[in-house]
Amino acid sequence: MIDARGLAIGYRGGPTVLTDVTFSVMPGERVGVLGPNGGGKTTLMRALLGELESRAGTFTIEGRQGTVPQTERSRLDYPVSALDVVLMGALGRGPWWRRPGRAERALAQAALERVGLEDRARETFGELSGGQRQRVLVARALMQDADIVLFDEPFTGLDTPSAARLTALIDALAAEGRSVLVSTHDVGQARAWDHVLCLNGRMIEFGPPEHVLTETVLAETYEHAVIRIPDGWPRGVTQSAGASARA
Repeated sequence: MIDARGLAIGYRGGPTVLTDVTFSVMPGERVGVLGPNGGGKTTLMRALLGELESRAGTFTIEGRQGTVPQTERSRLDYPVSALDVVLMGALGRGPWWRRPGRAERALAQAALERVGLEDRARETFGELSGGQRQRVLVARALMQDADIVLFDEPFTGLDTPSAARLTALIDALAAEGRSVLVSTHDVGQARAWDHVLCLNGRMIEFGPPEHVLTETVLAETYEHAVIRIPDGWPRGVTQSAGASARA
């Protein structure tokens, strides 16, 4: 579904942000993208969405893409309902001038039902909880009929029950054969997924979690000391001046 070889990415008029990125994602795989703030996670997502051009290397994508952005970057004061947000996923499926009709509204309602929010369709998006807003954005990706779903730090600010619901949705998407990339700071969470991609201005490592989540790789990724949890897995990093990361 995704194949990147020696990829380098930067912003127009600025320096190269991310280099030497080589990885591939098969249908149904869940890939955790780890790295510090400013390490290139969002830059990679934007390149995969076609918003940024590569400066070196190549990448190919097979299938329709959908994105679940951080809700903290959403306009929460804009008076749209949860159903309206999901319907935005239909805008690219027909002529730009045609408004979503009855069929699209039925699909949007079904997508909300899929994420357990069918009873919140008429509520204003900004008045929903953080976890509910994330699930609405997942429903929008379902509305796009995405083969590849990109999550940009979706667990930020979620409580434990909301994070568990979102994890279950990610697992369900992968079980349907969709490829899922999840940008996250949670090293322990990435342990349960199929592959891990570590970034810090360049690709540090890519592979199964048991091979990637080592003290050496995490220290190089975060440039911090690694906290060892009693079960033997390095599952967190310390915080240092000028940068932040969390267990």
